[in-house]
This record gives sequence, C-alpha cells and structure tokens, in this order.
Amino acid sequence: MTSTSLPPSLLATLPGAAYTDPALFALEQERIFEKMWFCVARAADLPRPGAFRTVDVGRESILVTRARDHSLRAYFNVCRHRGARLRTDRSGEVRRAFQCPYHAWTYDLDGRLIAAPNLTRMPDVGRIEYGLVDVAVREWLGYVWVCLAEDPPSFEADVVGAAVTRLGDAESIERYGIDGLTVGRRIVYDVRANWKLIVENFMECYHCATIHPELTEVLPEFADGYAAQYYVGHGAEFGADIRGFTVDGSEGLDRIPGVSAEQDRRYYAITVQPQVFINLVPDHVILHRMYPVAADRTTVECDWLYLPEVVDGGKDLTRSVELFDRVNRQDFAACERTQPGMGSRLYANGGVLVPSEHHIGAFHAWVRERLGTERPM
Repeated sequence: MTSTSLPPSLLATLPGAAYTDPALFALEQERIFEKMWFCVARAADLPRPGAFRTVDVGRESILVTRARDHSLRAYFNVCRHRGARLRTDRSGEVRRAFQCPYHAWTYDLDGRLIAAPNLTRMPDVGRIEYGLVDVAVREWLGYVWVCLAEDPPSFEADVVGAAVTRLGDAESIERYGIDGLTVGRRIVYDVRANWKLIVENFMECYHCATIHPELTEVLPEFADGYAAQYYVGHGAEFGADIRGFTVDGSEGLDRIPGVSAEQDRRYYAITVQPQVFINLVPDHVILHRMYPVAADRTTVECDWLYLPEVVDGGKDLTRSVELFDRVNRQDFAACERTQPGMGSRLYANGGVLVPSEHHIGAFHAWVRERLGTERPM
C-alpha cells in the first residue's frame, strides 16, 4: 500500500531505513545535531573555573568548561598540533589549563595556546590562531547549549521558540524558575533504539492507556490517547483525587512559587528539537537530554529538578522520581521493542499514523527537510 492509497484517517510514516541505516544516521549527525542548538550540561555541574565536561555532539567531541571570568566556554576537544583529544574523561576539573597528554601543548581556559615544548623558538606560531577552536554557547533554563554551526541559527527562534509554540508565550515556562532549581536526581538510560523513535514516543499518548497505568491514574485524560503537546497551551489536569505528581498520587513536594493558578495541578510537555524534552508540574521539572550514539542506540540523561530547599533539606524524593522513572522505562522498552521491526521487510515502506498521532507527521516532514530529501532511505 502506498501513501497515496491510504484512507483519510491514516498518514504514512518514515520508512524503516530511516531508523536503521548508518549512512542516514551519519547524515543526521551532520545536518541536524551539528547544525542545531544542542543541550550538553546543567550549568551547575560546572561550578567553578576549570570544571569541564566532554560531550559528543554529532561526530564531534566537545569540551565544555568555565573560564576564569566564570563565563561558559566550549571548544572542539581536539589539540591543534596533531589532533589528539585533550580530555578523554567525561567530566573533571583542571586548575589553570588544558594540556594535551601527547606533546604537552597547553591551552588556558580561554582557549589560547600558552605553552608547548620549544614554543619560544617558534615566534611565528600565533597563540590565538593556534588556540582551541570554540563553538557557540548559550545558557537557558540553567542548562548549557552549544551549536557547532559556523553561523548558528537563532537561539530565540529555535529553542526558546519551541516553548513559546507549545505554551503560547515565554512567561509560562519562566514562571517555573528552572534556572534556580536544583538537581534532586539524575538517571542515565542506555536505550537500544533510534533517537527518532524516542521523540515520536514522547510526542504521542496513543500508547498511554496500554503501557502507562501509573501515569494515566494521575492524568486521566491521557487514557484517551491525546498527548499534552497536542494543543497549544493545554496542560493535562491531575485526577480529582490526585494530590501530587507522584507514583501513587500522594502529596507532592514544595510547590514552585512562580507557578500560576492556571498551571497548578497540570502537566505540560515541551519538545525542543532535536534532543530535549521538558516536563513541567507544579512542584518539579523533569528534563531529558538525548545523545544519539548510533542508528540503533541513544543515551538519555534525565534530571529531576526541585526547589533548592527541597533537595538541601533532604526531603524524600522517592515517590516523585519513581513516577516518571517508570514512565521512562516503559517508554524505552516500547522503543526497544519497535527498533527490530524497523529492519523488517514488512516495514520497508514504513507504517501509519492514526489521527491522534498526525502531529508526528510534522516531525517527519521536519526530518526530511533537515536532511534535504523528501523521503529519507
């Protein structure tokens, strides 16, 4: 059956090869992850000058750090001499500079070349010209975002704009004061599935009644199959007997003061393409960052964010964290169950989307546009 012969209720999906082809994944790395704003770290994880984190963005390793003036900086994790990686550890701290372990070329926190064996005998080697190559950096919601493109797209349009498009205005997300919240729990998931399957899963709730019994108990309207992202400005309302966004519906934690009366007792979800999910509830925020590793593997780092006094005061986060941890594990298991089917001959031409999933068609169109092809194979 071709897409032109589908009944009006159904839309065609991407073909199976879009989720399995290593060559297509390489193209996604080049034209999506290396061209767009990519969230790489919680700013609080870089508390002082010299603190660093290395992150893979597309095909590149990026070194994120703080300079001596406490500004955030990001560089290609590549020595300018012979190309060795400066740091192979995922995180750490240096006192004053980054030194290549191969030939000891040394760079200060601002990226300048400050020392190398026999450097004084090479007066024609510019300290800036042969310094580390930086990439664009922005901070928003207390997270560090980088863009590897030589001419980065508008951060306000692509990143902040995703929240505006979803919620209707920027103030609706600013009321949660996410930059001032504290990470109460962080869980890293290794998902054996293509990154697009995870995005598609997060965008729809047609599956919610089937695999999310705890979530639909807290958010009864999800049992009808319509996701919170389906309507601009809409937040899924807590059930009448539900007291908090917890695994058993029990009382939550201290409510974020800026949350408006209209936002209270509601759940909002935002997708910031290509790799961030933001979940808003009255007493905490859950933020997912995806790191696509291969065509069939994705690392997902998930933060649960609370008021500082909740975390510092040692309040029990168990019931709060457990709800979305279960949701995550249920979702990722579904994605891993789907991934093998993408390689089946029966899925060579793709599958179909039902009406409550039609908005996923816009995501597929976006992928095709980014890759420069009508139907990626």
